[in-house]
Amino acid sequence: MKVNQTITKQQFRDALRQKLSHHFGVQPENADYDTYYRALGLLVRDILQDKRKNFNDQVREKEGKQVYYLCMEFLMGRSLKNNLYNLGLEDIAREVLSDFDIKLENIYKREPDAGLGNGGLGRLAACFLDGLATGDYAAMGYSLRYEFGIFRQKLVDGWQTELPDAWLPGGDVWLVKRPNHTVEIKFDGHIKESWDGNYHHVEQVDYNAVEAVPYDMYVPGADGKGVAVLRLWSACAPGLDMNLFNQGDYIRAVERDAMAEVITKVLYPSDNHREGKSLRLRQQYFLVSASIQDIIHRHLSQYGSLSNLPDKVAIQLNDTHPALAIPELMRIMLDECGMGWEEAWDLVTRTVAYTNHTVMAEALEVWPEDLFQSLLPRIHQIVQEINRRASEEMMMKTGGNSQKVSNMAIISYGMVKMANLSVIGSHSVNGVSQLHSQILKDTVFHDFYTLYPEKFKNVTNGIAYRRWLCQSNPELTQLLTKLIGPGFTTDASQLQKFGKFENDKTVLAELETIKRNNKVRLSNTIQRQSGILVDPDSIFDVQVKRLHEYKRQHLNALHILALYQYIKENPNADVKPHTFIFGAKAAPGYYLAKQIIQMICKIGQMLEKDPQVRDLIKIVYLEDYRVTVAEELMPAADVSEQISLAGTEASGTGNMKLMINGAITLGTLDGANVEIHRAVGDDNIVLFGLKADEVDSLKASGYNPMVYYNNNAYLRGAIDMLSRGIEGTDFNDIRNSLMNKDPYMVMADFEDYHRAHQYINQIYGDRDTWNKMSLHNIAGAGIFSADRSIAEYAGNIWHAQPILTKED
Repeated sequence: MKVNQTITKQQFRDALRQKLSHHFGVQPENADYDTYYRALGLLVRDILQDKRKNFNDQVREKEGKQVYYLCMEFLMGRSLKNNLYNLGLEDIAREVLSDFDIKLENIYKREPDAGLGNGGLGRLAACFLDGLATGDYAAMGYSLRYEFGIFRQKLVDGWQTELPDAWLPGGDVWLVKRPNHTVEIKFDGHIKESWDGNYHHVEQVDYNAVEAVPYDMYVPGADGKGVAVLRLWSACAPGLDMNLFNQGDYIRAVERDAMAEVITKVLYPSDNHREGKSLRLRQQYFLVSASIQDIIHRHLSQYGSLSNLPDKVAIQLNDTHPALAIPELMRIMLDECGMGWEEAWDLVTRTVAYTNHTVMAEALEVWPEDLFQSLLPRIHQIVQEINRRASEEMMMKTGGNSQKVSNMAIISYGMVKMANLSVIGSHSVNGVSQLHSQILKDTVFHDFYTLYPEKFKNVTNGIAYRRWLCQSNPELTQLLTKLIGPGFTTDASQLQKFGKFENDKTVLAELETIKRNNKVRLSNTIQRQSGILVDPDSIFDVQVKRLHEYKRQHLNALHILALYQYIKENPNADVKPHTFIFGAKAAPGYYLAKQIIQMICKIGQMLEKDPQVRDLIKIVYLEDYRVTVAEELMPAADVSEQISLAGTEASGTGNMKLMINGAITLGTLDGANVEIHRAVGDDNIVLFGLKADEVDSLKASGYNPMVYYNNNAYLRGAIDMLSRGIEGTDFNDIRNSLMNKDPYMVMADFEDYHRAHQYINQIYGDRDTWNKMSLHNIAGAGIFSADRSIAEYAGNIWHAQPILTKED
């Protein structure tokens, strides 16, 4: 990473002094850490703002294509460290602060996580902003400025309790309010139509208006030249209703304000009731209407016409949450620009592209049509017309196959299907791993694929590896820099060079030392936060991801119970000390997932109380798992648990972060695990379980989980423990789900999973072999860079070019 040549240490010191004095009224010697954090944040934000302005000037001069990335969530984590690193200013900042007897690392801890995301989807979006800026593409992300991000998780006797995550005090230092770009969003009401000659006049009346106020967050690329922007919309009422107020109806007068602001109050409100569904739909339309209005305004201010929109603008829908961008674009073109349908539809479909993130039909988003029509009357009309025209076209293409057309329809049986709208209204539909993209073509969107095969593409996910390797694992980064040079920090493919050291015992020993140092740091953190003593020489076996049955944390837990039984029956068995580390949040309304969390915690309590096993197997459940926790965990992991049922995980990105830090993947051939396997070879990954086609065959033949229960004593013993109770709590709901239905085939994969763990136990004792496997995982991880993903999107989907050249 090049050191920024435009800012000297003295300039940085003077600027920091100025921020402390002008904004906070203190001198450096009197400022506390929180004040230093805010002053440093403002200083860096000013630098980024200037760089973004310079970058924008070049975008306008070169008339570069703009990429707009729409997503309901961006899991940004902390910004200060990432921004200083990418600007090449971290060393200067550390030196200046040291002169004031202040430690930069302590300032980092003052920043809250910007938890504006639920998991992998939001973190992917954040990584892609880094990749867009690094690639010097003209790019903006759009999302919502949730007042409360993903909830803080508190475990009470193992049961997840949700607490509000007020990130803005501290997080707001990175946001620049843009009130001049406020736009109005219309909900409810009804539509009045009239004709003036050939012009169809459409007006939404008696509507409820909400204002969208933008706040910008800057995201620098690897060399600090390219800067992306994340524009976050905040909802507020257009003003107090003075008529009601003056009449003495104070409650109703302020009610509008409260109802407007609730739209951006909380990330993902529970939608297991109609009010929750209504709020989620309002959130989604609020996001897309504000963003599309902003995009159109920006385009027209430069070009004065929409006729070149597909040539100058690419809009990427990250999952179905922003699917309403398609009818919203149509609304603006039809109602505000006076275009005809065919012209507008041509522009929309050549501008919009869609990324799918799930293969599970039950996860594809749908809305009750009556709710949809009530909240969004004009959008409903447009979606109806899109559906009518698309259905006519598909009837012709299928030779009148009404069943297929019904499957592909946007509106069917009183439901509005967002995935079908996204496919029909986009010129490109991509999956996020090779297996996932094939499954989309074979099953989820098979009928669409037979009619429009040219739409379907693949772009395997990638990570912002400078954050997950260079910043999170500085010792490993130093070793790599010493051995293969610093080029890998901007070109991840150069990590391949590390593979040539596979037989260098000195390098393997250094790699082991670095891993152990990271494990010691994590062990100290765990002891400090939970009081649990963890052996850094034990196998750190890590499963961290959203808690969902298809990710199969309960398979992991059943194996631990089986291992417990085995040790109790064979006290002298050769079992390597093993620390199982979990980190996951369950959706607040997902009862069985919350039970799985409690089960894992109760098993951990049971193990800790048993002197025969507590030094051999231990469970650590990382409370309130988030980006900052992950940054410390990833470098310390030995084993990366990626154990979803084959054919259910779209890609995963945690598997990539763990891999690049040298963890060995223990997984099924699911999602991006297939490509990890290809990158590292048979000898450097531990695979188990059914393959996707075998899963389909077993389901088709009639899957019976009781067969596995009856034929495996350890599985039977583990299942029976759930009904007998663990630490005073029974888990019959989990047991019954597994015994009666087992939708994700935990029982079928248990024996092979247990075998894979035995193999892990065996090879971990051969340190040269284990360290060589770790080395090959690091060397093979370059393909999973977000820089590569973004280059593929730009080349194959957006047809966008970098704005800057080497000369710039």
